[in-house]
Amino acid sequence: MDHDSRDQPPILAVTGLGKSYAEGRQRRTVLADIDFAVASGECVALVGQSGSGKSTLLNLLAGIDKPDTGDVEIMGRSVAAMGEPELTLLRRAHIGFIYQFFNLIPTLTVAENIGLPLELNGRPARERRTLVGDWLAKVGLDGREEAFPDELSGGEQQRVAIARALIHDPALVLADEPTGNLDARTGQVVLELLAHLFRDEGRTLILVTHSRKVSEITDRLLALDNGRLSTATEVLSW
Repeated sequence: MDHDSRDQPPILAVTGLGKSYAEGRQRRTVLADIDFAVASGECVALVGQSGSGKSTLLNLLAGIDKPDTGDVEIMGRSVAAMGEPELTLLRRAHIGFIYQFFNLIPTLTVAENIGLPLELNGRPARERRTLVGDWLAKVGLDGREEAFPDELSGGEQQRVAIARALIHDPALVLADEPTGNLDARTGQVVLELLAHLFRDEGRTLILVTHSRKVSEITDRLLALDNGRLSTATEVLSW
């Protein structure tokens, strides 16, 4: 992370975040009193055992789910204060998503999948073609632009998903187990690509992971344990 970015307002600020779900006649607390901030250009790994609330927290950060208490601010804007249309525009313009299961659209080519965020944001066709070509080169998929997802390996599909998440230059990228559906060797290749793209371009990343190797590319760890946040020095066995 660029140390100058510490003097800038955080890209993401989380205050007093809490979430619970009904289970029969009772409610189960998933997250309680979560507070943290992420600076511009910082890479943060969110770790914890299965069921610790990592994916729930990621959904709250993106405004996909609503908290019971607290708030999330992205670029100084309160997520809780936004309606769904405004949230959709925020996600479309300023947030990139990388999923464990790729979530590519099977009827679109590689080029069309990568360029979809630009199309949704109304960018001209010529600009889209240029940027898609640039990103195909960055993720090592030159010559595969006309292929469909089912013609690609798992590692290639995740490369497409990474390019799609980054092509519109989002302020914040949220990644949910980006190597979790890949074998160890392919996962390492994708991890190295992620590290290269984020380090070289100074992007801001929050990455949910079970993998210590994945966490090694980040600036710091945030550990969830029983719905509460711990510092990196308090990380339990995960």
